[in-house]
Amino acid sequence: MNEEITSLIPWLMDSEPWIEYRTRIDLLGQPEDHPEVEKAYHALLSFPPISSLISELSEWPGPILKSHKKAGHFLHKLGFLADIGLRSDHPGVEEIVRRISEHRSPEGVFQVLVNINPRYGGSGEDEFVWMLCDAPLVTYALVKFGVGEKQEIQESLEFLIELQRENGWPCAVSSQLGKFRGPGSKADPCPYANLVMLQLLAQFPSKHNDPEVRRGVETMLSLWDQRHEKRPYLFAMGTDFAKLKAPLIWYDILHVADVLTQFPWVLRDQRLQQMIGVLRGKAGQDGKYTPESVWMDWKGWEFGQKKVPSKWITLMVQRILKRSEAAI
Repeated sequence: MNEEITSLIPWLMDSEPWIEYRTRIDLLGQPEDHPEVEKAYHALLSFPPISSLISELSEWPGPILKSHKKAGHFLHKLGFLADIGLRSDHPGVEEIVRRISEHRSPEGVFQVLVNINPRYGGSGEDEFVWMLCDAPLVTYALVKFGVGEKQEIQESLEFLIELQRENGWPCAVSSQLGKFRGPGSKADPCPYANLVMLQLLAQFPSKHNDPEVRRGVETMLSLWDQRHEKRPYLFAMGTDFAKLKAPLIWYDILHVADVLTQFPWVLRDQRLQQMIGVLRGKAGQDGKYTPESVWMDWKGWEFGQKKVPSKWITLMVQRILKRSEAAI
Protein backbone atom coordinates (compact mmCIF):
# COMPACT_ATOMS: atom_id res chain seq x y z
CA MET A 1 0.00 0.00 0.00
CA ASN A 2 1.46 3.38 -0.96
CA GLU A 3 2.03 6.19 1.53
CA GLU A 4 -0.84 8.31 0.23
CA ILE A 5 -3.42 5.57 0.79
CA THR A 6 -1.90 4.74 4.18
CA SER A 7 -2.24 8.36 5.28
CA LEU A 8 -5.92 8.43 4.25
CA ILE A 9 -6.99 5.23 6.01
CA PRO A 10 -7.75 6.80 9.44
CA TRP A 11 -9.88 9.49 7.78
CA LEU A 12 -11.76 6.94 5.66
CA MET A 13 -12.30 4.58 8.58
CA ASP A 14 -13.73 7.35 10.78
CA SER A 15 -16.79 7.33 8.60
CA GLU A 16 -20.22 6.00 7.84
CA PRO A 17 -20.25 2.17 8.09
CA TRP A 18 -20.62 1.53 4.35
CA ILE A 19 -17.51 3.58 3.61
CA GLU A 20 -15.57 1.84 6.39
CA TYR A 21 -16.74 -1.52 4.99
CA ARG A 22 -15.51 -0.79 1.47
CA THR A 23 -12.27 0.73 2.76
CA ARG A 24 -11.48 -2.44 4.67
CA ILE A 25 -12.13 -4.62 1.63
CA ASP A 26 -10.96 -2.44 -1.28
CA LEU A 27 -7.95 -0.64 0.20
CA LEU A 28 -6.85 -2.78 3.15
CA GLY A 29 -7.63 -6.04 1.39
CA GLN A 30 -9.33 -7.57 4.42
CA PRO A 31 -11.50 -10.64 3.70
CA GLU A 32 -15.27 -10.75 4.16
CA ASP A 33 -14.93 -12.99 7.22
CA HIS A 34 -12.54 -10.63 9.04
CA PRO A 35 -14.20 -9.69 12.36
CA GLU A 36 -13.95 -5.95 11.71
CA VAL A 37 -15.29 -6.35 8.18
CA GLU A 38 -18.25 -8.33 9.47
CA LYS A 39 -18.85 -5.69 12.14
CA ALA A 40 -18.87 -2.90 9.55
CA TYR A 41 -21.19 -4.88 7.28
CA HIS A 42 -23.78 -5.42 10.00
CA ALA A 43 -23.52 -1.75 10.93
CA LEU A 44 -24.19 -0.61 7.37
CA LEU A 45 -27.31 -2.77 7.18
CA SER A 46 -28.83 -0.80 10.04
CA PHE A 47 -27.51 2.58 8.86
CA PRO A 48 -30.75 4.55 8.25
CA PRO A 49 -30.05 5.80 4.69
CA ILE A 50 -29.06 2.28 3.60
CA SER A 51 -31.92 0.49 5.36
CA SER A 52 -34.28 3.06 3.82
CA LEU A 53 -33.03 2.23 0.32
CA ILE A 54 -33.44 -1.49 0.98
CA SER A 55 -37.00 -0.95 2.17
CA GLU A 56 -37.81 1.26 -0.81
CA LEU A 57 -36.42 -1.18 -3.37
CA SER A 58 -38.45 -4.03 -1.89
CA GLU A 59 -41.27 -2.42 -3.89
CA TRP A 60 -39.46 -3.10 -7.20
CA PRO A 61 -40.01 -2.15 -10.02
CA GLY A 62 -41.04 1.17 -8.50
CA PRO A 63 -41.84 4.26 -10.58
CA ILE A 64 -41.92 4.13 -14.36
CA LEU A 65 -38.50 4.63 -15.92
CA LYS A 66 -38.80 7.77 -18.03
CA SER A 67 -35.10 8.53 -18.46
CA HIS A 68 -32.06 6.34 -17.87
CA LYS A 69 -30.31 9.44 -16.57
CA LYS A 70 -32.83 9.88 -13.75
CA ALA A 71 -30.41 9.46 -10.84
CA GLY A 72 -33.10 8.77 -8.25
CA HIS A 73 -34.77 5.94 -10.14
CA PHE A 74 -34.86 2.46 -8.59
CA LEU A 75 -32.45 1.26 -11.29
CA HIS A 76 -29.63 3.44 -9.95
CA LYS A 77 -30.47 2.96 -6.29
CA LEU A 78 -30.22 -0.76 -6.99
CA GLY A 79 -26.79 -0.28 -8.55
CA PHE A 80 -25.58 1.71 -5.55
CA LEU A 81 -26.60 -1.01 -3.10
CA ALA A 82 -24.77 -3.51 -5.29
CA ASP A 83 -21.68 -1.29 -5.43
CA ILE A 84 -21.36 -1.01 -1.66
CA GLY A 85 -21.55 -4.79 -1.33
CA LEU A 86 -24.96 -5.84 -0.03
CA ARG A 87 -25.64 -9.58 -0.17
CA SER A 88 -28.77 -11.59 -0.84
CA ASP A 89 -28.65 -13.29 2.56
CA HIS A 90 -30.18 -10.15 4.04
CA PRO A 91 -34.00 -10.57 4.06
CA GLY A 92 -34.58 -7.16 2.47
CA VAL A 93 -32.16 -7.84 -0.36
CA GLU A 94 -33.59 -11.33 -0.81
CA GLU A 95 -36.99 -9.73 -1.42
CA ILE A 96 -35.53 -7.33 -3.99
CA VAL A 97 -33.96 -10.27 -5.85
CA ARG A 98 -37.26 -12.15 -5.79
CA ARG A 99 -39.22 -9.23 -7.21
CA ILE A 100 -36.68 -8.55 -9.96
CA SER A 101 -36.79 -12.22 -10.97
CA GLU A 102 -40.55 -12.01 -11.56
CA HIS A 103 -40.07 -9.95 -14.72
CA ARG A 104 -38.06 -11.55 -17.51
CA SER A 105 -38.43 -11.25 -21.25
CA PRO A 106 -38.88 -14.29 -23.55
CA GLU A 107 -35.11 -14.07 -24.17
CA GLY A 108 -34.51 -14.37 -20.44
CA VAL A 109 -33.48 -10.74 -19.86
CA PHE A 110 -34.55 -8.93 -16.68
CA GLN A 111 -36.99 -6.11 -17.36
CA VAL A 112 -37.89 -2.67 -16.01
CA LEU A 113 -41.19 -0.80 -16.16
CA VAL A 114 -41.38 1.92 -18.83
CA ASN A 115 -43.89 3.94 -20.79
CA ILE A 116 -42.68 5.04 -24.23
CA ASN A 117 -44.68 7.31 -26.49
CA PRO A 118 -45.84 5.57 -29.70
CA ARG A 119 -44.08 8.16 -31.85
CA TYR A 120 -40.82 6.89 -30.39
CA GLY A 121 -41.65 3.23 -30.96
CA GLY A 122 -43.46 2.42 -27.71
CA SER A 123 -47.04 1.46 -26.96
CA GLY A 124 -47.89 4.51 -24.85
CA GLU A 125 -48.75 2.17 -21.98
CA ASP A 126 -46.89 0.92 -18.93
CA GLU A 127 -45.01 -2.22 -19.93
CA PHE A 128 -42.08 -4.35 -18.84
CA VAL A 129 -39.25 -4.20 -21.37
CA TRP A 130 -35.47 -4.17 -21.43
CA MET A 131 -32.89 -1.98 -23.10
CA LEU A 132 -29.14 -2.41 -23.24
CA CYS A 133 -28.82 0.68 -21.04
CA ASP A 134 -30.70 -0.98 -18.15
CA ALA A 135 -30.62 -4.79 -18.49
CA PRO A 136 -26.86 -5.07 -17.75
CA LEU A 137 -27.30 -2.92 -14.64
CA VAL A 138 -30.06 -5.13 -13.25
CA THR A 139 -28.06 -8.28 -14.01
CA TYR A 140 -24.94 -6.69 -12.49
CA ALA A 141 -26.79 -5.98 -9.25
CA LEU A 142 -28.01 -9.57 -9.00
CA VAL A 143 -24.49 -10.86 -9.55
CA LYS A 144 -23.06 -8.52 -6.92
CA PHE A 145 -25.75 -9.60 -4.47
CA GLY A 146 -24.28 -13.09 -4.76
CA VAL A 147 -26.76 -14.98 -6.93
CA GLY A 148 -24.78 -14.85 -10.18
CA GLU A 149 -24.60 -18.63 -10.53
CA LYS A 150 -28.34 -19.00 -10.95
CA GLN A 151 -29.34 -20.28 -14.38
CA GLU A 152 -31.65 -17.34 -15.08
CA ILE A 153 -28.81 -14.88 -14.55
CA GLN A 154 -26.43 -16.86 -16.74
CA GLU A 155 -29.07 -16.93 -19.48
CA SER A 156 -29.50 -13.17 -19.28
CA LEU A 157 -25.74 -12.66 -19.32
CA GLU A 158 -25.14 -14.82 -22.38
CA PHE A 159 -27.99 -13.21 -24.33
CA LEU A 160 -26.65 -9.72 -23.63
CA ILE A 161 -23.09 -10.70 -24.59
CA GLU A 162 -24.28 -12.01 -27.96
CA LEU A 163 -25.75 -8.62 -28.85
CA GLN A 164 -22.24 -7.28 -29.43
CA ARG A 165 -21.10 -6.26 -32.92
CA GLU A 166 -17.60 -5.77 -34.34
CA ASN A 167 -17.44 -2.24 -32.94
CA GLY A 168 -18.89 -3.03 -29.53
CA TRP A 169 -22.39 -3.16 -28.11
CA PRO A 170 -25.04 -1.17 -30.00
CA CYS A 171 -28.24 0.45 -28.83
CA ALA A 172 -30.46 -2.64 -28.47
CA VAL A 173 -33.95 -3.06 -27.03
CA SER A 174 -36.77 -5.53 -26.47
CA SER A 175 -38.48 -6.81 -29.58
CA GLN A 176 -41.79 -5.25 -28.49
CA LEU A 177 -40.21 -1.80 -28.81
CA GLY A 178 -39.81 -2.29 -32.54
CA LYS A 179 -37.48 0.25 -34.13
CA PHE A 180 -37.00 2.34 -31.00
CA ARG A 181 -33.41 3.38 -30.32
CA GLY A 182 -31.42 6.29 -28.97
CA PRO A 183 -30.47 9.47 -30.85
CA GLY A 184 -27.55 8.38 -32.99
CA SER A 185 -26.35 6.50 -36.03
CA LYS A 186 -27.55 2.90 -36.05
CA ALA A 187 -24.05 1.74 -36.99
CA ASP A 188 -22.41 3.35 -33.95
CA PRO A 189 -21.72 1.57 -30.69
CA CYS A 190 -23.54 2.97 -27.67
CA PRO A 191 -20.89 4.20 -25.20
CA TYR A 192 -23.13 3.71 -22.18
CA ALA A 193 -24.22 0.22 -23.22
CA ASN A 194 -20.55 -0.72 -23.61
CA LEU A 195 -19.74 0.71 -20.19
CA VAL A 196 -22.47 -1.14 -18.30
CA MET A 197 -21.83 -4.39 -20.19
CA LEU A 198 -18.16 -4.22 -19.21
CA GLN A 199 -19.20 -3.40 -15.64
CA LEU A 200 -21.23 -6.60 -15.64
CA LEU A 201 -18.55 -8.74 -17.28
CA ALA A 202 -15.89 -7.47 -14.90
CA GLN A 203 -17.61 -9.55 -12.21
CA PHE A 204 -16.61 -12.75 -14.03
CA PRO A 205 -12.80 -13.13 -13.99
CA SER A 206 -13.07 -16.18 -16.25
CA LYS A 207 -14.41 -13.88 -18.99
CA HIS A 208 -11.86 -11.08 -18.63
CA ASN A 209 -9.87 -12.23 -21.64
CA ASP A 210 -12.83 -13.15 -23.84
CA PRO A 211 -12.88 -11.50 -27.28
CA GLU A 212 -16.15 -9.72 -26.45
CA VAL A 213 -14.56 -8.08 -23.42
CA ARG A 214 -11.45 -7.08 -25.35
CA ARG A 215 -13.60 -5.65 -28.12
CA GLY A 216 -15.72 -3.69 -25.65
CA VAL A 217 -12.66 -2.30 -23.86
CA GLU A 218 -11.10 -1.26 -27.16
CA THR A 219 -14.35 0.51 -28.06
CA MET A 220 -14.19 2.52 -24.83
CA LEU A 221 -10.52 3.41 -25.23
CA SER A 222 -11.01 4.37 -28.88
CA LEU A 223 -13.83 6.70 -27.86
CA TRP A 224 -11.43 8.36 -25.42
CA ASP A 225 -8.76 8.65 -28.12
CA GLN A 226 -11.27 10.23 -30.52
CA ARG A 227 -13.14 12.24 -27.91
CA HIS A 228 -12.69 15.51 -29.77
CA GLU A 229 -14.22 14.14 -32.96
CA LYS A 230 -16.88 11.61 -31.97
CA ARG A 231 -20.03 11.76 -29.83
CA PRO A 232 -21.94 8.55 -30.61
CA TYR A 233 -25.52 8.65 -29.32
CA LEU A 234 -24.66 12.12 -27.93
CA PHE A 235 -22.29 10.66 -25.31
CA ALA A 236 -19.32 13.02 -25.15
CA MET A 237 -16.04 12.88 -23.21
CA GLY A 238 -15.72 16.60 -22.58
CA THR A 239 -15.85 18.91 -19.58
CA ASP A 240 -18.86 17.30 -17.90
CA PHE A 241 -17.48 13.82 -18.51
CA ALA A 242 -14.31 14.74 -16.58
CA LYS A 243 -16.12 15.95 -13.42
CA LEU A 244 -15.98 13.82 -10.27
CA LYS A 245 -19.48 12.67 -9.42
CA ALA A 246 -21.13 9.91 -7.37
CA PRO A 247 -22.76 7.45 -7.33
CA LEU A 248 -21.54 5.74 -10.50
CA ILE A 249 -24.70 6.27 -12.49
CA TRP A 250 -23.88 7.70 -15.88
CA TYR A 251 -21.12 8.08 -18.46
CA ASP A 252 -18.26 9.90 -16.73
CA ILE A 253 -14.55 9.51 -16.09
CA LEU A 254 -14.88 8.01 -12.62
CA HIS A 255 -17.33 5.37 -13.82
CA VAL A 256 -15.31 4.51 -16.93
CA ALA A 257 -11.99 4.31 -15.07
CA ASP A 258 -13.52 2.25 -12.26
CA VAL A 259 -14.80 -0.31 -14.77
CA LEU A 260 -11.76 -0.49 -17.05
CA THR A 261 -9.24 -0.90 -14.23
CA GLN A 262 -10.96 -4.13 -13.22
CA PHE A 263 -9.38 -5.80 -16.29
CA PRO A 264 -5.68 -6.31 -15.41
CA TRP A 265 -4.50 -6.69 -19.02
CA VAL A 266 -5.56 -3.14 -19.94
CA LEU A 267 -3.86 -1.32 -17.05
CA ARG A 268 -0.73 -0.45 -19.04
CA ASP A 269 -2.66 0.97 -21.98
CA GLN A 270 -1.63 4.61 -22.43
CA ARG A 271 -5.19 5.72 -23.13
CA LEU A 272 -6.37 4.40 -19.80
CA GLN A 273 -3.31 5.88 -18.12
CA GLN A 274 -4.29 9.27 -19.58
CA MET A 275 -7.69 9.01 -17.89
CA ILE A 276 -6.05 8.01 -14.63
CA GLY A 277 -3.72 10.99 -14.99
CA VAL A 278 -6.75 13.27 -15.21
CA LEU A 279 -8.07 11.76 -11.98
CA ARG A 280 -4.72 12.17 -10.21
CA GLY A 281 -4.72 15.83 -11.16
CA LYS A 282 -7.93 16.43 -9.23
CA ALA A 283 -6.47 15.51 -5.84
CA GLY A 284 -6.18 18.07 -3.10
CA GLN A 285 -2.82 18.54 -1.39
CA ASP A 286 -3.85 15.95 1.19
CA GLY A 287 -4.78 13.33 -1.42
CA LYS A 288 -8.50 13.81 -0.88
CA TYR A 289 -11.02 14.37 -3.67
CA THR A 290 -13.92 16.81 -3.73
CA PRO A 291 -17.07 16.27 -5.84
CA GLU A 292 -17.23 18.54 -8.89
CA SER A 293 -20.84 17.80 -9.78
CA VAL A 294 -23.85 16.52 -7.86
CA TRP A 295 -26.87 14.36 -8.61
CA MET A 296 -29.61 16.32 -6.85
CA ASP A 297 -31.48 13.11 -6.00
CA TRP A 298 -28.48 12.19 -3.82
CA LYS A 299 -27.76 15.59 -2.27
CA GLY A 300 -28.34 14.28 1.26
CA TRP A 301 -25.36 11.91 1.02
CA GLU A 302 -21.80 12.86 1.93
CA PHE A 303 -20.82 12.93 -1.76
CA GLY A 304 -23.85 15.10 -2.63
CA GLN A 305 -22.06 18.44 -2.22
CA LYS A 306 -19.13 20.31 -3.78
CA LYS A 307 -17.66 22.14 -0.78
CA VAL A 308 -15.52 19.59 1.03
CA PRO A 309 -13.75 16.33 0.15
CA SER A 310 -15.91 13.24 -0.14
CA LYS A 311 -14.73 10.06 1.52
CA TRP A 312 -16.68 7.92 -0.96
CA ILE A 313 -15.22 9.62 -4.03
CA THR A 314 -11.75 9.60 -2.46
CA LEU A 315 -12.13 5.88 -1.80
CA MET A 316 -13.18 5.21 -5.38
CA VAL A 317 -10.30 7.18 -6.87
CA GLN A 318 -7.78 5.56 -4.54
CA ARG A 319 -9.18 2.14 -5.48
CA ILE A 320 -8.59 2.96 -9.14
CA LEU A 321 -5.05 4.14 -8.41
CA LYS A 322 -4.33 1.01 -6.36
CA ARG A 323 -5.39 -1.21 -9.27
CA SER A 324 -3.34 0.86 -11.70
CA GLU A 325 -0.20 0.73 -9.59
CA ALA A 326 -0.46 -3.05 -9.38
CA ALA A 327 0.50 -3.15 -13.06
CA ILE A 328 3.71 -1.16 -12.61
